[in-house]
Amino acid sequence: MAAEQQLDATSYIQHHLTFLAHPVIESGGFWTIHRDTIVTSLVLGFLTLGFLWLVTRRATSGVPSKTQAFVELSVEFVNDQVRSLFHHDYRFVAPLALTVFVWVLFMNAMDFLPVDIVAWIFQNVFHQEEWRSVPTADVNTTFALSLSVFGLMIFYSIKNKGLGGWLHELLATPFGLKPTWLSPLLVLFNLLFNLIEYLSKPLSHSLRLYGNMYAGEIIFLLIGLWAATGVVGAAFSSVLNLGWAIFHILIVVLQAYIFMMLTVVYISMAYESH
Repeated sequence: MAAEQQLDATSYIQHHLTFLAHPVIESGGFWTIHRDTIVTSLVLGFLTLGFLWLVTRRATSGVPSKTQAFVELSVEFVNDQVRSLFHHDYRFVAPLALTVFVWVLFMNAMDFLPVDIVAWIFQNVFHQEEWRSVPTADVNTTFALSLSVFGLMIFYSIKNKGLGGWLHELLATPFGLKPTWLSPLLVLFNLLFNLIEYLSKPLSHSLRLYGNMYAGEIIFLLIGLWAATGVVGAAFSSVLNLGWAIFHILIVVLQAYIFMMLTVVYISMAYESH
């Protein structure tokens, strides 16, 4: 009986953690598209950013509505954070930071939807057996976002320092470049240290968000297992689910904020010269 219950629990968790995958080639593997991640991300992107665009189009100079006041406070909050870190022209960086914050926030917030109800809807309405509704619990999403920021960092480094200046920084930092017999060795160490630093940025940027959201999703599933143990288990599960959901609000907002701040920090570092 214990083995059967464990098998049921394992299959329950595996079912909710299975992506709606579409292999690009027959062998699948790396070349597989998670359609649920892409669809949910795009829908949330259009809804949230479309909402902000609609509010700005209808903004008035008089007494703002509650919705307009909320958007204005959000924009002002992001602008203040960007100005405190980015001491250059931030006409591109501030909208980028706002976009990242709002989009990641709403993708994280999909974790609050009851997993069993969402699964039932997709099975019975859309006839999809597998569907994961938290895009940031997919490492492909977080890596795609972090690599986009990484690409912008490289672009602005080359734009501000020139290709020669950026390459010189890679080869001459942090140990310098002395015209001695040690030069080849110093170049090797400088390049090695800079490659480690560059590669660690998208890795830490993406895995931090992914790890927190994946862990939160697992905890919701584990709490949901209590509901199948009877009336007492269902009551206990409801209390635990409510408590974890309240605590998870902090995680959802904090991870979106951290991802936004690291985006600003990395682009700001592209403007710095050693």
